[in-house]
Amino acid sequence: MTHARRDRSAVQPGSVPLRPAPPGLPNPNLQPPIIAESGDPFALVRILELIARVERGGPIRIDDIAGALNGAYLDWAFAPSVVTDALVALQANWLSDYRNGSGIVLADGPYGATVTIEDSSRVDPWIVRQALRAAGACQEALLAFSRRSGVGFDD
Repeated sequence: MTHARRDRSAVQPGSVPLRPAPPGLPNPNLQPPIIAESGDPFALVRILELIARVERGGPIRIDDIAGALNGAYLDWAFAPSVVTDALVALQANWLSDYRNGSGIVLADGPYGATVTIEDSSRVDPWIVRQALRAAGACQEALLAFSRRSGVGFDD
């Protein structure tokens, strides 16, 4: 059986000729951990998804929320300060929309900072809207990334 050999002196734009991987080559699909940052919509979507599901009407420690996020997303690291920043922004949005501070209450408790989410029917649809807005920002970031061919490339 004869194989047609590619002319190695000729370059074909858009082509990267590949051969089978050598035996023992490790899987390249390793991902570094992601450090959640304040203001990052990808972190915010994860935080809001958890906040949408926490019990209402009683204080919950922010450290416990960060711990739950770290347990749910093993490839992410959520510092309590990032969770606090997201909750402060959420509280500001609540104040802007409802003109009262009862919906999202941040306080210092005997065991650390806490958040209490109002137990009312208006909270769930409002948090869903906040999460949809954050998810939209994620989609915009992904589109911008794909248009630039990735971070660090010249525009």
